[in-house]
Amino acid sequence: MTIFEIKEVLWWCLVLNVSLLLFWTAMCVFAMDWVYATQKRFYPISREVFVVVMYAFLGLFKLGVILLNVTPYLALLIAESR
Repeated sequence: MTIFEIKEVLWWCLVLNVSLLLFWTAMCVFAMDWVYATQKRFYPISREVFVVVMYAFLGLFKLGVILLNVTPYLALLIAESR
C-alpha cells in the first residue's frame, strides 16, 4: 500500500467519523428529549446520568477521531511534504 492510498483511507475515515460526530452532536443539542425517551425504554437511568453518559461518550469519540484519524493524516502530510 502506498502513502497516497493510506492518505486516501485516512481522509475518508476522517470524513465519515466527523460526519458521525456532527450528527451525534446535533442529536444531543436538538433532540436530546427524543433520544432520552427512546433509550429510556431499554436502559432505566435518570436523565442526569443519561446526559453525563452522552457527553462523556461524545468527548471520548472526539478524542478518538483526533488521535486515530487527524493525527496520522497530518503526520503523513508532513512526511510527504519533506
